[in-house]
Amino acid sequence: MKTVRTQDAVGMPLAHDLTQIIPGQYKGARFKKGHIVTEEDIPVMLSMGKEHLYVLELGADDVHEDEAGKRIAQAAAGANIILKPKGEGKVELMAACRGVLRVDKHKLMQLIDDDEVMFATIQGNQLVEEGQLLAGTRVIPLYVSEQTVQRAEAVTDIVHVDPMRAARVGIVTTGSEIYHGLIQDKFGDILRKKFAALQCEVIGQVVSDDDEQMIADGIHQMIAQGADFIAVTGGMSVDPDDRTPAGIRRAGTEIITYGAPVLPGAMFLLGYLGDVPVVGLPGCVMYHGASVFELVVPRVLAGERMDRQAIKLLGHGGLCQNCKQCTYPNCGFGKG
Repeated sequence: MKTVRTQDAVGMPLAHDLTQIIPGQYKGARFKKGHIVTEEDIPVMLSMGKEHLYVLELGADDVHEDEAGKRIAQAAAGANIILKPKGEGKVELMAACRGVLRVDKHKLMQLIDDDEVMFATIQGNQLVEEGQLLAGTRVIPLYVSEQTVQRAEAVTDIVHVDPMRAARVGIVTTGSEIYHGLIQDKFGDILRKKFAALQCEVIGQVVSDDDEQMIADGIHQMIAQGADFIAVTGGMSVDPDDRTPAGIRRAGTEIITYGAPVLPGAMFLLGYLGDVPVVGLPGCVMYHGASVFELVVPRVLAGERMDRQAIKLLGHGGLCQNCKQCTYPNCGFGKG
């Protein structure tokens, strides 16, 4: 930055805003930071009492904030991301479709390790809607070096959206009280609504007694009918007479986890029978608008084969605060 006579500043960018005050009419920035001074500007600036100006000294490879922000955003955007320039160097990254947001935290940290580059995202691994704001970026100075921009451009695919598949869901409902007709099942109807909100179809539901082999047979029956996602309800506690987890295991399911650090949803089970995800859903899924179901099922539908570590990481943020304005089904517990 340097100081020059106003008459000598033509073609130079201003280093700060110039405020103009017209009593009773106007007060504000007449010329914005970065404005390139023109011949026509000189009389106005002199009338504002600006006989000298602070201007930026630009190098041959300096890049304006608008171009820098656009290039950084283009590099950081992965699949299903739309860019929206907002002015003053800011660029927003929006979801091009409904799906699960993925944020590469290591790449994000690598990018913003440069203090001249800003990039901020919402929490990853949550369901997002088409057009939703996911991230924003800009450079801090008005101009940065070409080298700075190129370093930032080398950090690619920081955010992307994985669309969810429309699964064909089979429900296996367990419990002797339901099997013998002593009470009516209400879980199935709630799951139909939850899966419909995820654009999935429940193709059938079978009811099983508290018998391991019958539960296993029910799972295989649903798969034989075309289900590519199995939801099992009832009997998910650690009580000795709750046989559902054992029945899921007897079906040949590889159990990833039985138990999750999520409230509500601690007695959740996730496994895979070949390529078919199998979830054991505790009763809280029936009573809460947002639970472990909303944290895990969209990610599985988006193609993520979640492992034990992925489930354990839900412990950070896995406590629902029962917000009065619950944002289900786009919660992720990020807002409660």
